[in-house]
Amino acid sequence: MASSRERILVVESDPDISDFIARQALKPLGYEVALVGDAGAAIKQAVQTSPDLIVADLNLPGLSGKDLLTALASQGISAPLVVITGKGQEQSAIQAFRLGAVDALFWPARDAEIVRVVERALQQTRETRARQQLGQQLESANQELQRRVRELTTILAIAKAVLSITDQHQLFDQIVEGALQVAEANVGWLMLRDEQSKSYLLTAYRNLPDGWTKKINQPLDDGISSLVAVSGEPLVIHGAALEKFRVAALGKSAAVIPLKVQNEVIGLLIVVRRADHEFEKNTENLLEAVADFASISLVNAQLFRAVQQTAEAAKLNEKSRSAILEFLRKSIQEELQVSIYPLEALISGQTGSLTEAQSQALKTVQNSLQRLSRSAEKTIPPSAVKTK
Repeated sequence: MASSRERILVVESDPDISDFIARQALKPLGYEVALVGDAGAAIKQAVQTSPDLIVADLNLPGLSGKDLLTALASQGISAPLVVITGKGQEQSAIQAFRLGAVDALFWPARDAEIVRVVERALQQTRETRARQQLGQQLESANQELQRRVRELTTILAIAKAVLSITDQHQLFDQIVEGALQVAEANVGWLMLRDEQSKSYLLTAYRNLPDGWTKKINQPLDDGISSLVAVSGEPLVIHGAALEKFRVAALGKSAAVIPLKVQNEVIGLLIVVRRADHEFEKNTENLLEAVADFASISLVNAQLFRAVQQTAEAAKLNEKSRSAILEFLRKSIQEELQVSIYPLEALISGQTGSLTEAQSQALKTVQNSLQRLSRSAEKTIPPSAVKTK
């Protein structure tokens, strides 16, 4: 059965045979049949129309059917060829097979036999076409898989960078570079919100023109980022719709992705393609993933600064505590020395004689004060309160 109007070229000098093959056998089944009477016309027709099958008489005027096989091969015509030969000329058919023919039709033949030979030969064309289509599909799937691998590799690299790179400028450069790779874009930049002015400052970029790069660490008006800063939603725009914005000077397709923390926009990631090729939904999702990693890096930086501030405050508190302890230690020692000296004078009899009971009581007080002094020295040793 004919498939999608398969084209058959019949090369036959006998008009009766041509008419029988085309009108009675093939056209009723839906085949598109072209008729030519000599080898020269057959070659020209085959080059122009690329038939799915060629049916050619071996006994053509001028170039023979065998010469036609050679000529078609030299022209790169890959359509299978069925030769028409008389019954009893099997040897000529065998020679044609050696030259590349796929089947033979021995004349005279009935229409059923013609259809059977043609169908058998066309099956080869169909299988070849199916293999080519399968090969193209596999190649397309392989290219898509490779693209996915590159995208995932880029996302993974950004994730590792967020966890390992402490230099934020280097990290932001890598984030912009990663965004360009996953989006297959030409130009990209990152803007972060300044907490004091609430403006979005140009922080990192790739392939921006010189006039734009002068705005580093300053507000940059590209015409579309402000819309996303207000809405908090990604914006994908291309073609004529982009032309009224300043960013159109950089390309014909743009995507702006917000960096958000708890639904608050803290930055903007912008990529631009020079070609008028709209960003696909999958690419938009990948850019949002890159923006999420950028947001995580900013949150991590804020947490790190908070930890540093807490540690510094704790260090200051420790210094204050140490100073107080040192002050108390010195004060206790001084007071104890002041108390012990008069006791020693009393016990030694310098202030007058004492009874045995009085002397014993004073010695008990003296021993208690000395133990207190030693305890204070052990509890708050000077080495523990030195300022580092």
